[in-house]
Amino acid sequence: MIFDYNVVWDSLPLYLSGMLETLKLLAISLFFGLLAALPLGLMRVSRQPLVNGIAWLYTYVIRGTPMLVQLFLIYYGLAQFEAVRNSVLWPWLSSATFCACLAFAINTSAYTAEIIAGSLRATPPGEIEAARAMGMSKAGMYRRILLPSALRRALPQYSNEVIMMLQTTSLASIVTLIDITGAARTVNAQYYLPFEAYITAGVCYLCLTFILVRLFKLAERRWLAYLAPRRH
Repeated sequence: MIFDYNVVWDSLPLYLSGMLETLKLLAISLFFGLLAALPLGLMRVSRQPLVNGIAWLYTYVIRGTPMLVQLFLIYYGLAQFEAVRNSVLWPWLSSATFCACLAFAINTSAYTAEIIAGSLRATPPGEIEAARAMGMSKAGMYRRILLPSALRRALPQYSNEVIMMLQTTSLASIVTLIDITGAARTVNAQYYLPFEAYITAGVCYLCLTFILVRLFKLAERRWLAYLAPRRH
């Protein structure tokens, strides 16, 4: 079998466009997912059973159902209701980009909330005692001490979630978006060369993964330096 490099070369503009679409989906989903995850993470460590229970149920349902099912429910399922089609939200919900970002943001918010909650539970008691000794209120303690510290410690786990979300964006091609996987499907449909089409897509994902891993390593080196063992 001969790998047809000409097809790959001719299709590079399509793949580059797909990479930009993938990065856009990833950035939007992570941004809004993190915004939702912050209050959810705080709710998960709450001692109020109702508050904790609501956040637990949300994360349990989202993490317990496949991402593809969630995407289909939002993109295809909501359209079956006439009230939705006649609502002011329909211009948004009829957009494949909006529905994909919404589904991805909901999905990552549940996983990120559990990451943040776990990091908050692992807060060293000394940090809490020091904050109380300074007379901080509970809200001030979370805002100035606990949450920033927890977010720093959560970086390694969150980097895995970001990489997983990068791979998850490949599902966007199912709802007609031309991301990296969508570009590969288009190339395969045009040239009937699945090996060339999907190998190129895999290389694109590997390149993006490498960049993201390096960025997180730099962030960890900067913000988690105080956790590194000291050299004598």
